[in-house]
Amino acid sequence: MDKLTQLIQLGHKRQQERLSGYYSIADYHAGAYECQWVSPYTKSAGNIDAEVMVILQDWCSDDFLTRDLNQELIEYGIDHSLPTSRNLDNLLRTHLGISLAETFGTNLFPFIKPGNMSAQIPSKLLVEAAKVYALPQISIIKPKLVICLGLNVYNAIAMALNSPVAKNLFQATKQPLLSHYFHPAITTIYAQAHTGALGKMSRNRGGVDRVTQDWAAMANAFSLLVKNTKNKATKMTESIYKPP
Repeated sequence: MDKLTQLIQLGHKRQQERLSGYYSIADYHAGAYECQWVSPYTKSAGNIDAEVMVILQDWCSDDFLTRDLNQELIEYGIDHSLPTSRNLDNLLRTHLGISLAETFGTNLFPFIKPGNMSAQIPSKLLVEAAKVYALPQISIIKPKLVICLGLNVYNAIAMALNSPVAKNLFQATKQPLLSHYFHPAITTIYAQAHTGALGKMSRNRGGVDRVTQDWAAMANAFSLLVKNTKNKATKMTESIYKPP
């Protein structure tokens, strides 16, 4: 089964599922925001052959979606007036040389939380969403690099993989995950601060630009990983190939 079909099937699963205390994307404005993906965010980051995958925590909140119909959310799955995606796109371009559109982007938690955009989601629900939706999407896309925006996303993925969690974001950025779950794909999972204004400000507390440092370190490690993978593939090909 091809990637697109598998992703659409996963999106259909999300459409059919209901979670007590939370809402479905289709519950707002007569289903105007509904889409075929697990998350509408994929509308702006839908490269199914991407080497880089980005996972944010959740797409929207009840307070936000009950406002007047937002045409940008319908068309792009993101609101360009918010800094999260703009900052993310800038970081991707600066450190990895790619745009947001060249990645595959999704949200860990695919349902709509009550309250505002800052409302918390219980850890156990994030872990369950990681198992049911995030890990399958990683397995389908088979990226070389997965970027988790925020400690909660990183730890939910870690717990879903039965890997050690991080006590704080500083530790998480230094503790990339490797797992046999995605075999034979070679996937490294990194944590980065959420690219919204609050996430960036919190990580850079004290006037130190830790966000830039974190992304630069990740980009360097990723570059070395890609280089080593290509070298191994070349050596394997040379050992197999015998000229006539």
